[in-house]
Amino acid sequence: MSLRKQLQEDLQAAMRARDAHRRSALRMVLTSVQLAEVESPDPLSDDEVLELIRKEVKRREEAVEIMREAGREDLVTAEGPELDVLRAYLPAQMSEAEIRELARNVIDEVGAGSPRDMGKVMGMLMPRLQGRADGRVVNQVVRDLLST
Repeated sequence: MSLRKQLQEDLQAAMRARDAHRRSALRMVLTSVQLAEVESPDPLSDDEVLELIRKEVKRREEAVEIMREAGREDLVTAEGPELDVLRAYLPAQMSEAEIRELARNVIDEVGAGSPRDMGKVMGMLMPRLQGRADGRVVNQVVRDLLST
């Protein structure tokens, strides 16, 4: 079963269960999928749908940060369950230790020795991670490894 069909079935189940948070999160993602399908002549693959879910998660995480800075904890608590629903569809995230190990391997491959080589390292490392790690965490790990 494709990820898009799974999202649609989960939306129907959320509507039957009257789960407002799940329903809202899934509707938002399915709307993004439909908009992307209008722009693309081919149906979206599961990887493309996952990328849309990642973008939606990132968008909501940034919104939560802004809400926290503004002191709106009531909005943060409302956004939390929807964010959890979307994260459940993403592959498991790598731990910082796993990222560090992979980054060391790439640094050795590239022969990087200073922070100036960060672009080379990130260019080789990010495709290997393919959404299994947050870019900010990867950036910080690589920066730490290259500065020591």
